Amino acid sequence: MFIAAKFLAFATQPLAWAALLLTLGLLLMHQPTRTFGHRGRGLVTSALLVLLLQGWEPLPDALLRRLESSYPVIKSGTPLQAFTGVVVLGGALEPSYVLKGNEQPALNSAAERMTMPVSLLRQFPHLRLLFTGGDGELFAEGLSEAERAKIFFDSLGVSPQKVIYESKSRTTFENAKLSAELPGVNPSQPWLLLTSAYHMPRSMAAFKKVGWNVTPYPVDFQSGEATPWLQYSMAQGARKWKLALHEIFGLWAYQLSGKS
Repeated sequence: MFIAAKFLAFATQPLAWAALLLTLGLLLMHQPTRTFGHRGRGLVTSALLVLLLQGWEPLPDALLRRLESSYPVIKSGTPLQAFTGVVVLGGALEPSYVLKGNEQPALNSAAERMTMPVSLLRQFPHLRLLFTGGDGELFAEGLSEAERAKIFFDSLGVSPQKVIYESKSRTTFENAKLSAELPGVNPSQPWLLLTSAYHMPRSMAAFKKVGWNVTPYPVDFQSGEATPWLQYSMAQGARKWKLALHEIFGLWAYQLSGKS
C-alpha cells in the first residue's frame, strides 16, 4: 500500500503529465513517418497546454474547496473540555535531511498542523496531544517525523508528559491503526482529529474505520471562499493540483481497498 501511495503521489502531479506528454511527443517526432511526426507535435502541444493551464488557480481551488467544505471549522473559543486530547497528523515538517546541520525542524506550508495544537494545549491544559507520523519518504533516513515533531514541541515549551508520539506510520490509514494500538490510548474516548482541511475527508474515513471516536478539527485551508478569476501562478497551481488530486484519488483508493 505504501509503494502504491508513492506512485499515486507521482501520478497526481500535472508536471509529471506534461513531462510524459513531452517525452512521447519528442520520441514520435523523430520517427521517419509523417503520421508519427504529426502525432508527436500534437502531444508536444498538449504538454504546453497542460503547463499553461495548471497555473490558473481557480480550477484547483474549486476542487480543494469541495474537499475543505466537508467539515465545519471549530471556531475560536469553542469549549473543548469534553475531549480527551487532539490527534495531530504528520505532514507539516520538511524531510529529515533539512534538519541536519541546523538542528531546527523546518515547517512546510501545512505549518498550522503544528502550531494550532500548541495553542489548543495552552487554552485547554487538560488535553493530551498525540502526534502520529513516521516518514513518508520512500527511502527514509534519519529522524522520523515524530522525532522531529518532538524537537519542535519541546522548543515551544510543551510538556513532554502531555505528548504521545507514534513514529512508525507511513500512510493515513497507518496513522489511525498504529495510534489506536499505543499504550494508554483509548480510541473510544472523544478525541479531536487535527489535519489540513483538504485532507480531512480521507483522515476521518480512515479513523472511523479503525474505530476512533473523533471530531474533525480542520486547519491549513488553501482555497478560501472564492478565488479571483485572474489569480495565476504556475508554481502555486502545480502545488494545489497535486494536493487536490492526491486526496481525491486517495479517497477512491481507500474506498476500493476497504480502508474507509
